[in-house]
Amino acid sequence: MMKKQTAGRDNLGKLAPKFAELNDDVLFGQVWSREKQLSARERSLITCASLMTQGAFPQLKAHLKVAQNNGVTKEEMVEIITHLAFYCGWPKAWSTFDLVKEVYGE
Repeated sequence: MMKKQTAGRDNLGKLAPKFAELNDDVLFGQVWSREKQLSARERSLITCASLMTQGAFPQLKAHLKVAQNNGVTKEEMVEIITHLAFYCGWPKAWSTFDLVKEVYGE
């Protein structure tokens, strides 16, 4: 079971309280918690792949940390990036590898 997500409220609670509520309570509270359908580890793999293909690098860095905590290894992440480079672009792969080095280390 994932710990209670508070990033939305912590970062956007005053500016966008409804968005923060949806982030913390619906996305992370209801969707991510559906571990009978997909494990947190599987959701991390999917989310990191999606964020990489979008080039959403600030969010990707945060989700790489979540993926690491959910048991995704550096070697698995490297393989995913290598695979996706051919589908979403070489520059996005390079940028993602930089984030992997920051999160997982060399």
